[in-house]
Amino acid sequence: MAQFVVRHLEEDVKARLKRRAARHGRSMEEEVRHILRDAVKGQNQRVTRLGSRIAARFARMGLTADLPELRGKVPLAAKFGR
Repeated sequence: MAQFVVRHLEEDVKARLKRRAARHGRSMEEEVRHILRDAVKGQNQRVTRLGSRIAARFARMGLTADLPELRGKVPLAAKFGR
């Protein structure tokens, strides 16, 4: 098993870790291991990009036809009057 030392940890952080560990019925060392495991748990999962998430959300909304009035048009920036 690997070990490491955390230097210059603020006293209030240590106190909060100690209270958190007590609430969960664990030692402070086990609480830190639990926090670290949770922190890296999902790192190997593929992150879905925003466009794909939006497309998935609206996939079953019923728009099946192409929008020909938008084809070939250059997108223009919005104009805001003063």
